[in-house]
This record gives sequence, C-alpha cells and structure tokens, in this order.
Amino acid sequence: MAFTAKDVMTLREKSGAGMLECKKALTDANGDMDKAAELLRERGIAKAVKKEGRIAAEGVVGAYVSGGCGVLLEINCESDFVSRGEKFHAIVDEVIKVVAENKPADVDALNECKLGDGTVKDFITSQTAIIGEKISIRRFVIFETNGKIETYIHMGGKVGVMVEAANFNGGEDVLHDVALQIAAAKPSYVTEAEVPAEVLAKEKEIMLVQMQNDPKNANKPVNILEKIVAGKMGKFYQDNCLMDQLFVKDDSVKVKDIIGSKFTVARFARFEMGEGIEKKSENLQDEVAKQINAAKK
Repeated sequence: MAFTAKDVMTLREKSGAGMLECKKALTDANGDMDKAAELLRERGIAKAVKKEGRIAAEGVVGAYVSGGCGVLLEINCESDFVSRGEKFHAIVDEVIKVVAENKPADVDALNECKLGDGTVKDFITSQTAIIGEKISIRRFVIFETNGKIETYIHMGGKVGVMVEAANFNGGEDVLHDVALQIAAAKPSYVTEAEVPAEVLAKEKEIMLVQMQNDPKNANKPVNILEKIVAGKMGKFYQDNCLMDQLFVKDDSVKVKDIIGSKFTVARFARFEMGEGIEKKSENLQDEVAKQINAAKK
C-alpha cells in the first residue's frame, strides 16, 4: 500500500516521533497507518510523546568554542542519574555543534536545524525514546568575536560560564580565573556603568526604607539618610559588578586589579542548570502507588 508525505506528517503528529522514524514505520507497515503507529510503539519511539508533560529539571550546561564563536547551552532531562551519563553528554555535544554551525536565533529555530538525516527536534525525540526520559533544549547563548573566548564548566555541567575578552594582551590564566570568579560569585554586570538606572533607583529605595525603619535613625532627616544610602551603594556594586568584586582566590584585591591592562571583559554569560525550573517532588511510596494505579486502568 502506497503512502504520501501527508501520511508521514499525520503519523508524526499522532505519535510525536521524528519524520524519518515515521517514514520507516509506514514503509515497514506497507502504508498501514495503524500498523505503523503500533510499530513505533513497539520500537519505543511513540512513548516520547507521553513524556512531553513531565518536568525536566535536571540536565547539563555545556560549552563549545570554535574559532571566534563560542556557545553556552543548557539541555534538561528528568533525573540526575541520566544527566551524569555519557549518552546524555553526547546529546549535548551533538546539539551544541549545531548551534555553533547554524547560529539559530532561538530554540525554535534550533529545533528546525538539520542534524544527521533529520532535524534537531527529530534527534531529541528519538533520544527521548532511547533514554526513557523527557529531554528538552532550554536555552543557549552565542558569542561571536575577534577577541578571546574562555569557558568554564563546573561540577560536570551544573554551572557553565562563557567570557569574552577584548584587547587581549596575554594572561590566559587570569582570564580562566575570571571565568571561575563568575561561576562562584554570580555577578550580574561587568561594570557599574552597566547597571540600569531603574535597578539602582529600586535598590536605593529599599535601602532608604530599611534605614527609616531602624529606630536608631528615627531623628535623622531624609536628606541625611539619602547621603548614607549613597555611601552604602559601594557594597551593592561589590556584590553585583564583576570588576568591583573581591577576587575569590585573594580577597585582598578586586577582580579589576588582577586583570590590570591584560584585557577587557566585554561580556559574559552564566548558566546554572535548572535555575527557575520547578522540580518534581514525590517520594518513592507515592511514585510506586501511582504506577500501580496506572497499571490497573
């Protein structure tokens, strides 16, 4: 029985499997849609669809540099066990190279990029079936530069950092230390000048309210309190601006002191795996009970 491209698309929408898997299943089933769907289930591919609603709160942050292009990428899965496996890390390695080669605008565009004989989306769907957990590409950032790019991956992919250095005059070890600094100290900006005015205004407002609520400041006029707040902003810059932070390896100096004239930090990106994702919280007894009840239905 012959089948058309429309049949392949229909089976793909129905099963969630990749185009190639659907085409092969229809070929093996002689164009019989129901039989093809059954083959996909037998091959473990269709089950990937059922996993789409699950929470993928574990995963890995990977880094890749080729020439003047650097990529930081986060891909999530469901369990820490899977995230530590060689197969999952191989998935990250495959996808991150596609990002570097194609430079897609966002995750949706990345999913449509070619990978092997299909697309990135097809690849992720097939790997979800093989590994048995939901896999999802969460985010990535691309740096293209004539300068130097340094990356640092901490704890096997729990934290990833990418730094771009301009006007580089040597100091590879120092640039690596800067990447470590970003991983450990979590700055939000490179310099004070990058802090948005609205962020500063909000921070000053919070400090002023805190001081007004302190009984020790009950008799101090607002203008005096505002001057005190202005003096306290140094601590805010020290906590949030990379150049003003105390160096994690020697807190007697600041980051800007160890860099000197070796280079200028143009920008950086820091990904912490799973930040902002609500993790699944379920004890073993509840999980077993749920599986037993599901099996009875």
